[in-house]
Amino acid sequence: MPFDIIINYCMENSDMQDLQLNRCDKCGQPAKVFLGYGPHRFCAEHFNNFFENRVRKTIRTNKLINYGEKIVVGVSGGKDSMTTLHLLHNIYGKTGLNKIEAIMIDEGIHGYRDNALQIGVKYCEQNSIPYHVVRFEEEFGYSMEDVMKKISGDEKLGSTCGFCGVFRRHFLNSKALEIGADKIATGHNLDDECQSIAMSLFNNELAKISRSGETTGAKKEKFVPRIKPLYETPEKEIIAYAAFNGIEHYSEECCPFSWMAKRNHYRKMLNELEEFSPGTKHSLLATFRKLKPMLLENEKQNGNKLRECGACGNPSNGALCNVCTQLEKLRQMNPRKAASRSLKRKSSLTCVETKEM
Repeated sequence: MPFDIIINYCMENSDMQDLQLNRCDKCGQPAKVFLGYGPHRFCAEHFNNFFENRVRKTIRTNKLINYGEKIVVGVSGGKDSMTTLHLLHNIYGKTGLNKIEAIMIDEGIHGYRDNALQIGVKYCEQNSIPYHVVRFEEEFGYSMEDVMKKISGDEKLGSTCGFCGVFRRHFLNSKALEIGADKIATGHNLDDECQSIAMSLFNNELAKISRSGETTGAKKEKFVPRIKPLYETPEKEIIAYAAFNGIEHYSEECCPFSWMAKRNHYRKMLNELEEFSPGTKHSLLATFRKLKPMLLENEKQNGNKLRECGACGNPSNGALCNVCTQLEKLRQMNPRKAASRSLKRKSSLTCVETKEM
């Protein structure tokens, strides 16, 4: 998205018709960003300060990063992960407080992920950040294009997102273990978390929602905890911050399979609620935080805890982990049935257009 469109979008969504009122809360200079939930009006400099201070506070109050820990950032090349990498590199990497590295997962979606990862690789090389690329096809023998062709023959198998997300999390964890990382930082933002909370609530998945939060996964022998520095940061503010600070990121055509994701409907619903009542997303997150202790206690009483997967030995909530379960589905798929339906691709959307749905 061009810089001026971002700024115009922010200003057009304010009710400030008088240009005299379009002034930064801090310095009185012309405001570049209006945040309805404050309301806040900021010039570029003070918006950057506001943005960075909130990320630092999220990290500090939730004890996401400790001195000397090795942090790997899951980098897709998109705005969220590139902003996370940029911030952690500047706050911790440059100062020597922590070692920062990047892990990039190539799902094998030609014309999409390969283009996005080039941006991540470029940033790492320019800033001397060690990086590692893991490819689905080399590890599993399946690319996501192969998976799509298989599951297109049986709607009961669900969408590609159900496979892709499971595999991505698996490889982030396995590579992080391999290189001795203490934490995995992801680019999940406020919008992502609110969508996940709503999806889990409407699907009656209390066990799943109880495991959500700023940090996910207790530190175990075969599991690296994941942290979310952008947990309290709205998505559109990340777009603005990336524009103000010249953070290159992939924003062209979105994943060609993203039209299948149920998350799109929740994104649209929550965006409409936020527009009608600014602060809705922050309120939803605050409500979840109050409920989480009760949800955790409920899971404890029900005896739900991690165990070893019967096939691979990795941490699992059931007899088989999600990775082994999904792989078994692919192995049992009838090739003839898979070929019986044509692989139709919906009209293309850019990443920005998808986020505005």
